Amino acid sequence: MFGYYTALLAAMTWCFLGIAMLISTLARSTDVAQGAAFLTWLVMLLFLDLILLGVMIQEHAPPEVAVGIALFNPLQSFRTAALMLFDPQLIVLGPAAYVIFDMFGTLGYQIFALAWPALIGTVCAIWGFSLFRRGDLL
Repeated sequence: MFGYYTALLAAMTWCFLGIAMLISTLARSTDVAQGAAFLTWLVMLLFLDLILLGVMIQEHAPPEVAVGIALFNPLQSFRTAALMLFDPQLIVLGPAAYVIFDMFGTLGYQIFALAWPALIGTVCAIWGFSLFRRGDLL
């Protein structure tokens, strides 16, 4: 459990470092970079909110779509995987847990929760590095 949680933290660290690399490459000033980082964090928190999921389900969005949008957020993936360590059936999440287990299974979701943030971080870091290389080193 300790090793998996450490790996989850490392994956989230890599994700946020990649996003930070991209933001710092795109921003021309410190203020713009700080504002973009804060806005990115707020957007991630918005999709972490269970009220958003409740509204989507109340408006008759299929549960798979609602949970898929939520799990697209690496912060939500981390949160759910961390909850899974202490509550293997994800009783705290209610019916959304059934959708997650139907889509991934327990082991599949644990792998997804490690791979998805690492993938986002890697893509953002490569994109940011390529923009930096083209713009500053010419």
